[in-house]
Amino acid sequence: MKKMEEEFALFNAWVDRRLGIPLAAYKENQMQRRILTIMENSGAKTLREYQQLIEGDEGVRAAFLAHITINVTEFYRNKELFDAFERILKTIVLPKTTLPKIWSAACSIGAEPYTIAMLLEKNQIAAANVLATDIDMQILAKAKQGLYREHELRNVSAAERTRFFDAIEKNQFQIKTEIKRRVHFKQHDLLKDPYNGPFDVIVCRNVTIYFKSDARDAVYQKFSDALVPGGILFTGATETINFAEQFGLKKIDSFIYQKV
Repeated sequence: MKKMEEEFALFNAWVDRRLGIPLAAYKENQMQRRILTIMENSGAKTLREYQQLIEGDEGVRAAFLAHITINVTEFYRNKELFDAFERILKTIVLPKTTLPKIWSAACSIGAEPYTIAMLLEKNQIAAANVLATDIDMQILAKAKQGLYREHELRNVSAAERTRFFDAIEKNQFQIKTEIKRRVHFKQHDLLKDPYNGPFDVIVCRNVTIYFKSDARDAVYQKFSDALVPGGILFTGATETINFAEQFGLKKIDSFIYQKV
């Protein structure tokens, strides 16, 4: 057991140094299971052997990065959050500014920021755009394409599909240009990179649950610092910010916090 822990420590240090991803900030058991699964799929027998594969094979490296980042998403995932987003946009954000700055952090394949852009379009908020960021360049490339399978649109109404998507072929849909142009994609590491603000709204869901408590707290503090006074932070349905006041936040609804 001690030998395996030492091997993971060396592997984590190499990934941080070589690929810029601080695996030590993630919950150990979950991350180790993910790494061992993808390592076995590659045919490597040891972490050292797997490290050499990642170093020498671009395909193995891309598969590793895609596997260790969390990319489960769909349009209107947790519909109640987007109902709340629309309500808060109208009642709290827009009375203060007609040009809200919105950040969708850890946006994965783009379903979340495009959903936000659809809500902006529906509410005729003409000039507002969404910054969408993720650590995974492969995933960002997919997000920029704006191509989705039918199952990823299962929560999108028929009227919205017609309005915001073009059917390319059976089971594949393309997000329309007027929605696409509202979203600006950029690579960003929540644990390492600076948070450029200020933002009126930050949406970051189902990501911090994978972080250790100290890394999670640091992210919450940086989110708070990146918000305007009175700005809104949306978290995942299973994510609760304990002692939110220590980060300058107050809980105003389920998974919704406001900067005080």
